[in-house]
Amino acid sequence: MINALSFDIEDWFQVENLKSKISFHEWDLHELRVVENTEKILSILEAANTKATFFVLGWIAEKCPDLVREIHHQGHEVASHGYSHQLVYDMTEKTFYEDIQRSKSFLEDAIKTKIFGYRAPSFSITKDSLWALDLLKRAGFLYDSSIFPVRFHDRYGYTDCKEYPFLWPNGLLEIPLAVYKIGNFPLPLAGGGYFRLLPYQYFKYFLNQINGLNKSFTFYLHPWELDNGQPRVKIPFNYRFRHYVNLKYTEKNLNILLKDFKFERIMIAHQLENI
Repeated sequence: MINALSFDIEDWFQVENLKSKISFHEWDLHELRVVENTEKILSILEAANTKATFFVLGWIAEKCPDLVREIHHQGHEVASHGYSHQLVYDMTEKTFYEDIQRSKSFLEDAIKTKIFGYRAPSFSITKDSLWALDLLKRAGFLYDSSIFPVRFHDRYGYTDCKEYPFLWPNGLLEIPLAVYKIGNFPLPLAGGGYFRLLPYQYFKYFLNQINGLNKSFTFYLHPWELDNGQPRVKIPFNYRFRHYVNLKYTEKNLNILLKDFKFERIMIAHQLENI
C-alpha cells in the first residue's frame, strides 16, 4: 500500500506556538534555518528512494526560491502552505484570497509550472472557515489537505466528514490527515507533534490498521521538527511543550517510518495525477 508523505515547509520562528513572541513583521530579524533542515529531509528521502509533497510557505519561496527549485528538481511535489502562516479563520475572505494567490505566484514562478495542492497553516480550515474552499477552487487548486478530523485540539479539527479522501460539493478534492477511529473517537496519526510525543509503536500499529483496510494514509512533518539545535523562545509551558518535545528523536523515527511503510507524493498516492 502506497501512502502520502508531506512536509510543511516553514521555519522555527513562523509557527503558531511562537506567535505571541515573534510576529510576522519580525520574521526578517531571525535566523533562517529552513534551508539546511529541508535539505536534510531531501537527503533522507533520497536515501530511502522516496518522494513526498512539500507544502511550502510563500514567504519561504520568496526568500529562498532556489530551495523550492531543488525540491522540484529532485522529483517531489511542490504545493502551497499559504504566504504568511496566518490562521484561515482569523482572516477575511479578501485577505485569504490575496494570501493564497501571492503564495501560488511565488511557487509557480520558482518552478515554472502549476501547483495543485494547498494546506492551511495549523490545519485551520474548520467549520468556521469552510468558505475558504470556494476561494481555493477559484484560485485554481485541485485539492486541499487542511482537514484534520480530530476533536480535541484548540486550533483545528473537523469531524463532519469522511476520514479518507472525498470531494467537496464545489468539486475540490479533500485529502484529510491520518486518523484511525475506535468507535466514534478518531486517534491522531498524521505526524507532527503527535509523532514526537507518542511512542513509535503507536503509529506503526494503527497505520498498519489503516493499510489493512486497503486505505492509504496522509502523514506530515515540519523541517524544524528535525532541528534540536533551534533557538529556544520563552513561551507558555503548553506551547513550549508542543514545540520542543522530543525534537532529538524525530529524524531517527522518520527513518524507521520510511522503512516500515511505502510513501509517495500526494498526487501519486491518492491517484490524482490523471484528474
